[in-house]
Amino acid sequence: MIISSSKPFSEILGMLMDKEAVFIVGCSVCAAKQHVGGEPEVEEISSYLKEAGVNVVGGIVAKAACSVRSCEYLQELAPNIGDATAVLVMACGSGTSNIAGFVDVDVYPANNTESLGAMTGDKVIHHLCAMCGQCTIADFGGICPTAQCPKELLNGPCGGSMEGKCEVDPEKDCAWELIYERLERIGRLDLLDEVRDAKDRLVK
Repeated sequence: MIISSSKPFSEILGMLMDKEAVFIVGCSVCAAKQHVGGEPEVEEISSYLKEAGVNVVGGIVAKAACSVRSCEYLQELAPNIGDATAVLVMACGSGTSNIAGFVDVDVYPANNTESLGAMTGDKVIHHLCAMCGQCTIADFGGICPTAQCPKELLNGPCGGSMEGKCEVDPEKDCAWELIYERLERIGRLDLLDEVRDAKDRLVK
């Protein structure tokens, strides 16, 4: 799941205030589950924008903004999207970029894309994956230190954690303590014996 958060309304309004006609596209997958791009959110921001004087000509929730395949699909859902001079996308950066490939007007993001994570019940879990293209989580019990350790350490903790909390972000559990506990639980502490090279950021 792509983890996103809503931009401040003032920022969104600043992007759209001088646009003649705005159409809003939400996303029924990740954004909807996080309440930053589902039908209620599309309706809410549409109402706020109208109250602020923005001409909103319509809105839809796409099945998945990142999987929209054509402008025709959008037009089938909402023929009046052709009246828009700007499109506001309530999805992740991938979905916003995808929609931009199918419309010949300005496209603006309503959300900030934060990380690749997950959702358990109502709890959103951030930074589970850094999408580095060189996945080695099997070496760490399924916990990614590239994503979950702010220092991206691959060979053990930095030594700065206190009481199991990260030195960089004291609100966050130390990724390496989680890795150790996980490997101990599954009987694979032997994986910590290997020294790993830094990842090559040029490889994708």
